Amino acid sequence: MTKLYSNEHEWASIEGDIAIIGLSAYAVSQLGDITFLELPEVGTSASKDDSIAFIESVKAASDIYLPLSGEVIEVNDSLNDAPELLNEDAENTWILKIKLSDADEISILMGEDTYKDYIATL
Repeated sequence: MTKLYSNEHEWASIEGDIAIIGLSAYAVSQLGDITFLELPEVGTSASKDDSIAFIESVKAASDIYLPLSGEVIEVNDSLNDAPELLNEDAENTWILKIKLSDADEISILMGEDTYKDYIATL
């Protein structure tokens, strides 16, 4: 499954008209130990780059931005009780799934190599 990345450090894995969204390992490493995650309600619609969730760690609090426009169709409820799962394996722990409303936005996201080059400049 190919992952695409936003410049806000979210990843998206596309399956048809569904995008599975998570946080990059880089983002999680910058946050430190994650202590809390506020997930959106299923049915919430949002546009690309809108704040969709909220995350807190021992070092910082931050919004999670939607890398693609769509409607939330599922959230990873296990993160409510165990947000530290993101620290253990960010690249394989999804946060939410959306039904895409504008598939053309996919072309804006970075492939893995481009993303690695991008974070090397930060």
